[in-house]
Amino acid sequence: MPKMKTNRGAAKRFRKNGSGGFKRGQSHRRHILTKKSTKRKRHLRDDVQVHENDTSMLKRMLPYV
Repeated sequence: MPKMKTNRGAAKRFRKNGSGGFKRGQSHRRHILTKKSTKRKRHLRDDVQVHENDTSMLKRMLPYV
C-alpha cells in the first residue's frame, strides 16, 4: 500500500502541539494595518488553538505530523 500524501497547504499553516491538538496563526495581519490599533495587532501575533471539531479533518490532511 502506498504512503499517504500530506496536504502541503495545511502543513504550512498548522502545527501539532503536545496535547495532540493543532495550533494556527491568526488572520488579518498582512495589510491595512494603519487603521488597526496596536493592541489588536499585538494580540494577532499569538497562535491560537484549532477548535476540536476541526482536528479530525486536520489529522487526515497531515497523517505523519
